[in-house]
Amino acid sequence: MAEQLKEVIKQEYVKCAQDPAYFLSKYCVIQHPIKGKIPFALYDFQKNTVKEFEDNRMNIILKARQLGISTLTAGYSLWMMTFHQDKNILVIATKQDVAKNLVTKVRVMHANLPSWLKQKCVEDNKLNLRYLNGSQIKAVSSGPEAARSEALSLLILDEAAFIDKIDDIWTAAQSTLTTGGQCIALSTPNGVGNWFHKTWVEAEEGRGLFNFIKLHWTVHPDRDESWREEQDALLGVQGAAQECDCDFVTSGTSVIDGTILESCREKMCEDPVEKRGVDSNLWIWKQPDYSKNYVVCADVGRGDSKDYSAFHVIDVENVEQVAEYKGRVPTKDFGNMLVNISTEYNDALLIIENNNIGWATIQQVIDREYPNLFYTSKDLQYIDIAHQMTNRYRSQEKNMVAGFSTTMKTRPLIIAKLEEYFRDESVIVHSNRLIDELLTFIYINNRAEAMSGYNDDLVMSFAIGLWVRDTALRLRTEGIELTKKTLNRMQDIDGLYTPDENKNDSWDWEVNKKKESLEWLL
Repeated sequence: MAEQLKEVIKQEYVKCAQDPAYFLSKYCVIQHPIKGKIPFALYDFQKNTVKEFEDNRMNIILKARQLGISTLTAGYSLWMMTFHQDKNILVIATKQDVAKNLVTKVRVMHANLPSWLKQKCVEDNKLNLRYLNGSQIKAVSSGPEAARSEALSLLILDEAAFIDKIDDIWTAAQSTLTTGGQCIALSTPNGVGNWFHKTWVEAEEGRGLFNFIKLHWTVHPDRDESWREEQDALLGVQGAAQECDCDFVTSGTSVIDGTILESCREKMCEDPVEKRGVDSNLWIWKQPDYSKNYVVCADVGRGDSKDYSAFHVIDVENVEQVAEYKGRVPTKDFGNMLVNISTEYNDALLIIENNNIGWATIQQVIDREYPNLFYTSKDLQYIDIAHQMTNRYRSQEKNMVAGFSTTMKTRPLIIAKLEEYFRDESVIVHSNRLIDELLTFIYINNRAEAMSGYNDDLVMSFAIGLWVRDTALRLRTEGIELTKKTLNRMQDIDGLYTPDENKNDSWDWEVNKKKESLEWLL
């Protein structure tokens, strides 16, 4: 009898070693939040996912909520540690507690294994579980040094779309996987443009290292349309689209709704009619129309490998992007480029952000005596966008400063104006580069900025241009007072800024729901 039992155990051990799904279903226990400890009875989609783990070194999983994929990954880790020697498994998550949670799931499963399957522990704490056979699993929080360790057998990136600085983490991790280690990156979506989204898209297109696994809410056999409707009520329509439908576009904390941006891309974006410059980074969609007025809005980069200089040319009347530049160029050369393009577009109002390195470019513009440079007051109580007599004259006015100052006061205003234009669909954008930047322009701690590893040079310069344009037309916005001047050279065209209904009375304008005479502009 004892011999028969030994033989049965031996056969079971071999079967478990050969089939992780069988091992998990037959011998593993999970902690259910209501039912307590229950057998880990795998659904078909979970069995298929485990098979994908076996067949592919690199796996990226786009998943709906509450499908038990983190638990499944913990179970796969336990199987690897139990039946293999010297396996080194690392779990990285948004926070250490989240990573620790996965290790805890491994610990619960291990504690409830039959004695003949259970490996002897030599280290067992909240962050680390290590066996006598040399295999271990360790939990760490995200950080630049998180993946810099000895060679890994398995790297688990839990909720990968939400991990801070994951681009750096992945760069460091690749060297630790060169000996044949596996990677499982799993997450619900969190907007577009981040590492998880880019890696997913590459995998879908058959590029990159990863095998892709999509687990829509419908893969769960116990869920139906009524359950999905309940999620809309619980999470909101956008939240449910992210958490249940695996929708990248509607997820995340983008300043501008992703669906709006993708609609803009589909309807408006197109290849430029001309690409100029040695780097071909000056893109032209429409040549100058000498009956129109333009603004050129610029953000000056340092000129190094991590920063760009950027500008847009905007048709003021139609609020249409007609040209754009994004590239790395010395500040002096950038100043010359701005003067040349502004002159070409009818001596356009030239707006240059004057923060940091921007002053060098502004000085180059002043040295060339460009006649229509944008000035602000030092106290930012008003914006003077006219009467640009000469740069020499303006520089003598102690209260006036060349360029636009992005400060704690002005930044929220220009971002709000940017969002308003896109929400109201009152702006025409032709550039895929700008749309790409907008998709990765998100709220981080209530501050709008580019995702880690991305740029917002095009976004910020465009936002400044829209705000100045709108402020000039509407006279007052967001509590910032204007002097009794408007855009230089723009009052010459009769009725240019007058709504259709006011064409017969072009100097009356509705401000705060009241008629206000603009005769003082004359």
